[in-house]
Amino acid sequence: MNIIKPSYEIIGSPDGQAILRTIELCGRVCYKSEDRITDDSAANFISMILKSGHESVLEHEKITVRVICDRGVTHEIVRHRIASYSQESTRYCNYAKDKFGSELTFIKPCYFEEDDDRYTLWKNAMADAERSYFALIEAGAKPEEARGVLPNAVKTELMMTMNMREWRHFFRLRTAGRAHPQMRELACMMLDGFKERFPVLFDDITY
Repeated sequence: MNIIKPSYEIIGSPDGQAILRTIELCGRVCYKSEDRITDDSAANFISMILKSGHESVLEHEKITVRVICDRGVTHEIVRHRIASYSQESTRYCNYAKDKFGSELTFIKPCYFEEDDDRYTLWKNAMADAERSYFALIEAGAKPEEARGVLPNAVKTELMMTMNMREWRHFFRLRTAGRAHPQMRELACMMLDGFKERFPVLFDDITY
């Protein structure tokens, strides 16, 4: 049994400044002010766009992220409709195979400390799930049959692509105080990274 923390990776090394320039060009078409584009005009223009609520312009750019989290969190993520998803399949992945280390991987719950009795209870439950899964595989069950004993806490990988407007909606919703703790843990981590990589676009979103 392996226990890890959630993580994410921005795919493709997108250029934050190039994204700003594309959004500026698209936005200025609305006002026919392309003649006002300069080497450093994008940031101020997009700040104005955001303040005015003209966020549809942000839909012209997108970002793809690989997320490693538990399946319970992905059930919340995929409720965002304006997005594309590709997810690790428990139907086809056989975790008894060497490529998975012949073990199940679980995401550590952020709300339990390791010296907490509740963490011990959780960890024991994960060990029971792993034993049951491998027993079913050994007894001849297919992965799509054995997966019935897998808990929400099992690790999964999700490729998610959203345009910049939907990313803003995602972060506003999923970093809010009422968000599920594990969803919020991941979303806050991602928002910090997006602010660093993509200036202006997410600076006004706080948690």
